[in-house]
Amino acid sequence: MRPVGFSTGALAYADFRSGLEIARTARCQTIELSALRQPELLPMLDALSSLDLTGFSYVSIHAPSSIEPEWEAIASTSLQKELWRGWPVIVHPDMLFDMSLWRLFGPLLCVENMDKRKPTGRTAKELDSIFKELPEASLCFDIGHARQWDPTMTEAYLILKEFGPKLRQIHVSEVNTSSKHDPLSYASIMAFQDVAHLIPPHVPLILETPVGIADVEAEIAKAREALPLNRKIMVA
Repeated sequence: MRPVGFSTGALAYADFRSGLEIARTARCQTIELSALRQPELLPMLDALSSLDLTGFSYVSIHAPSSIEPEWEAIASTSLQKELWRGWPVIVHPDMLFDMSLWRLFGPLLCVENMDKRKPTGRTAKELDSIFKELPEASLCFDIGHARQWDPTMTEAYLILKEFGPKLRQIHVSEVNTSSKHDPLSYASIMAFQDVAHLIPPHVPLILETPVGIADVEAEIAKAREALPLNRKIMVA
């Protein structure tokens, strides 16, 4: 069974403590501690040692999705201090202005593929140019971003085939035309199944779908349906 859990930001907007508690109550196996906005990062990092993370088999940190260029060194230095924990650090490629600041993270730097709003990181070709700058970095595959960019899932297939060995975690949600995360629909579940066979069973799923406490378990069940372990390719 795939390990599945949530991003704290999906469960509680800008409140990692509440999101963590909801995930614990739902007995999630994985957790992503989210600091999507620049002012959220340092307070969250300061709180890490006080958090009870027992019960989670996988923990990652999501760095801010947008930072000011002059703040990049602060973000990088602050995150580097937590690398001893062995947790992947998820980054958006368009926030990486000085690549030298991030090479020190090695494989714990986890680059996420982007949605159509962003100027880079959306395709296998664009990701290739980023990984040439960061050869040790790993991949956070956002399957919702990939489907929004290419609803045929061809680009998703290309990204997973090209960078499968770098795959560290999967972001799961439906991403709408406004690039907002939505709960999984029947259409997104069917689309995601087309590439499920390219995702190894041990790779953790992190849901970014904004759901209430009452719907957490149902959304986890939808994620398992979308990315089953025994998905077979139909040959015409």
